[in-house]
Amino acid sequence: MRFEEFCNYLVELEKTPKRLEMINILSEVFSKTNKEEINSTVNFVQEQLLPPFYNVQLGIADKMAAKAVALAYDKAPNKILEEYKKIGDMGEVAEKECTIKQGANTSVKKIYDSLFEIAKISGEGSVEQKIRGLSDILKECSSLGARFIMRFVMGKLRLGVGEATIMEALSKAKTGSRAFKADIERAFNLCSDLGYVSDVLYSHGKEGIERFKITAMKPIRPALAERVGSTEEIIKKLGECAIDQKLDGFRAQVHKKGNEVKVFSRNLEDITHFMPEIVKEIQKMDFESIILDGEALTYDENTGTLYPFQITIQRKRKHNIEEVSQDLPLRLFVFDIMLLDGKSLINEPYVSRRSEIDRVFSNTKTITKTNMIITDKADEIDKFFDSALESGLEGIVAKRLESPYSAGARNFNWIKMKRSYNSQLTDTIDLVILGYFKGRGHRADFGIGAVLAGVYDTKEDKFKSITKVGSGFSEEQFKELYKILNDIKVDSKPARVDTILQPDVWVIPKYVITVKADEITRSPTHTAGMKEGIGYALRFPRAVTFIRTDKKAEDSNSVKDILEMYEQQKNTKVKS
Repeated sequence: MRFEEFCNYLVELEKTPKRLEMINILSEVFSKTNKEEINSTVNFVQEQLLPPFYNVQLGIADKMAAKAVALAYDKAPNKILEEYKKIGDMGEVAEKECTIKQGANTSVKKIYDSLFEIAKISGEGSVEQKIRGLSDILKECSSLGARFIMRFVMGKLRLGVGEATIMEALSKAKTGSRAFKADIERAFNLCSDLGYVSDVLYSHGKEGIERFKITAMKPIRPALAERVGSTEEIIKKLGECAIDQKLDGFRAQVHKKGNEVKVFSRNLEDITHFMPEIVKEIQKMDFESIILDGEALTYDENTGTLYPFQITIQRKRKHNIEEVSQDLPLRLFVFDIMLLDGKSLINEPYVSRRSEIDRVFSNTKTITKTNMIITDKADEIDKFFDSALESGLEGIVAKRLESPYSAGARNFNWIKMKRSYNSQLTDTIDLVILGYFKGRGHRADFGIGAVLAGVYDTKEDKFKSITKVGSGFSEEQFKELYKILNDIKVDSKPARVDTILQPDVWVIPKYVITVKADEITRSPTHTAGMKEGIGYALRFPRAVTFIRTDKKAEDSNSVKDILEMYEQQKNTKVKS
């Protein structure tokens, strides 16, 4: 497809807030896209060259972008920067400066490939090379093309299109209906690369997707647990089941292929660099390929005490990781295995996968197995639960014995229970920031007084507001939050955001924070779970963590979670 035609479709996507219209527009795009171009087209729509775990970045900052625009259109860089500061959209700046109304006959793939070549540039003189490369791309495009290229480069494409919408559009484009979306999603859950999945779909058809298998070095979307409030509920749901430890650390999915080892976070970010001791231990293993699921925690080497998440995450922020590992050594607790020597285990029963873990691993100071029992007795679960809490752990995860590894799914094959579920609402909730309200009074200097936050509606692929959060952040965090959010601010409400409240500044739904609240209440102000004009809200929310770098927007708690927690809260109140 010509890039010019593609950009006209992007304009249509920008205009509509309706998801079905988005699906129809994208379906038309994908119907006109051939198998050589589909990977790059899907990635462009997702505002990425490749998924984050590939570590491929354009590396073009504001000043570099301004210089590229200036060079393309023979303007002064400082004038371009001034215009950018005034407008806040480098795409609009480029569109305004470009006098070409009809671009060259350039394809989407050629534009994508040219941007990819820029991303590969490194070393001495790379800054100037990147600027010249981007300038050359702009010279081939019309003013409309320049708008979308610069928005892509700056990470502000503003299409409001989520993964679910893209999958439904792919299904419709290739099969005529949205029904095949479930199969596409299954394949996506097994590799976390929608561009690659679309490539398989276009090259091998439906059969290629139906035969799709996991492979080392392509992270699997993690299996997630539902929640209940008592051991009796666990027994009712699962009967005899495995009771595993729930740890408060960094979700770590470990891949080995030959001598190469990579570790991915819950958010599928490559976190290999700050886990050198785990990498070295896995490299020693005599297996050609392996994929493990576990939790990584730092600990006190003298006492063996496990540190909480807030301490463990410090490893990610440090550059001198070898020195830090001396003060904050890391231990990986393995609780599942999905691949071993090229054989997929995800469809094997949990008990079989656990047997493989027991066969493969002996506990060491760096890698150990979680403690686990199998029982159908509530008193034994309670005893295990209490023991977990006494050891400083979060609680337990109950697992259905015959269950497969449900990649990317949250269901009752796994059920988590934490101490907080036995009280009204002291469990934490992960929220995505939708915008912010400017600081007033003593917070005027911070720039931010509160953030508007929401939860993810999986059915609608939208983010629904649930609360304003203005407590729990330190002065320094407010100031840092102001800078971070201003990098992703937009002029109008993003298409995937559904809220009645209007913040002073809208932002792209990207960053997740963790909060605690006194209770969940019904509210006509917030749209989470709204029916007949009444939704759900959090009473007295306060932040307990700063931005969760291990989670993306869709990893925030869902509307479904909120409804379940509301019901559990009501039951607790009745019992008390």
